[in-house]
Amino acid sequence: MATATKKATRTSLKLQPLGDRVVVERDASEDRTAGGIVLPDTAKDKPARGSVVSVGNGRLLNSGERSAMQVKVGDRVIFSSYAGETFKVGDQELLLMREDEIFAVLED
Repeated sequence: MATATKKATRTSLKLQPLGDRVVVERDASEDRTAGGIVLPDTAKDKPARGSVVSVGNGRLLNSGERSAMQVKVGDRVIFSSYAGETFKVGDQELLLMREDEIFAVLED
């Protein structure tokens, strides 16, 4: 089972998505524009980047085998702003999406 541990103020999260699903924590949105204007919460865009918190065990193929996941826990990913379903666990807001909704993995 995949385990995610966040900052000391948060409790550890044990969450195992099924199949080819991935749990992602979206990056925080910017508070200011490049020109220094402070943005209210209603004007902020949802970032299309985040960190993978947990992954499923892969899509079930017609042969009965599971396909290998291309992302792993800790990967920084890019996805559509409207991808996945948002849900909350405690004070943490997470996204549950299919692996094919992820466009790319960011490498440092």
